[in-house]
Amino acid sequence: MSIRKAILPAAGLGTRFLPVTKALPKEMLPIVDKPLIQYTVEETMISGVDNIIIVTGRGKSAIEDHFDVSYELEKVLQGKGKFDLLEQVEKISRLINIVYVRQKEALGVGHAVLVAKELIGQEPFAVLFADDLIDAEEPCLKQLINVFDQYKCSVLAIQEVREEEIEKYGVIKAGKLGASLFEVEDLVEKPPLSKAPSNLAIIGRYILTPEIFEELQNTKPDATGEIQLTNGLRSLLNKQKIMAYQFQGTRYDAGNKLGFLQATVELALKSKDLGEEFRAYLKSLSF
Repeated sequence: MSIRKAILPAAGLGTRFLPVTKALPKEMLPIVDKPLIQYTVEETMISGVDNIIIVTGRGKSAIEDHFDVSYELEKVLQGKGKFDLLEQVEKISRLINIVYVRQKEALGVGHAVLVAKELIGQEPFAVLFADDLIDAEEPCLKQLINVFDQYKCSVLAIQEVREEEIEKYGVIKAGKLGASLFEVEDLVEKPPLSKAPSNLAIIGRYILTPEIFEELQNTKPDATGEIQLTNGLRSLLNKQKIMAYQFQGTRYDAGNKLGFLQATVELALKSKDLGEEFRAYLKSLSF
């Protein structure tokens, strides 16, 4: 079965970007001229997935408005003859089929996935996090789908991280099967460096089999009161094989301020409209 559906958890509070995220969803923070979540939606679409389930929470209506039709704006742009901008605005509402489901309490990523259970049904699906912005020639999600098509099991995107960052991630123990492919042997959520099984961290792209729902339902909340997806995957590993793929591309942790700024600068430099002028501006700076 092909991957037809994707879950985008977007109910987090975005506390690392306060005060701006007090009224603005972190997923709507702009990288050059597009909000973070639009990059993720476009990656999903280009990867061949047909349907997206965005898991939202209170104060996230701007996400729904962004992907909805904006009759008033479109009429104004048309009346002023700004047809290039009109085309951009209309394109956003036609990108892909999107439905929304509410996570009423911030109970973790595992819980956010569970909230979308009834909309997924009994089929494999993708999970993507908007604050992991991945710039790749072949979309990261498509790379994972290629692995899934071969092995028909859950697939995790992974990358090597620095020692001082290990405790921020779910980390795998794995046997290497190829240049970028691993079979997962164990998973640990945010281990201290002394207990980390490797430096291979799980990044915000997953292909999951529907059996993960039962495991998440039986996963106890951690010390913070959240249901961790990594813990559910660890339970699933006792019943099914899980693969991990070291994706090709540049990943920006846009969920923190430095990563957000790095993504903004590097993607601006790649922009056809802004790149040359922005590069000249950066070269002109002196400190």
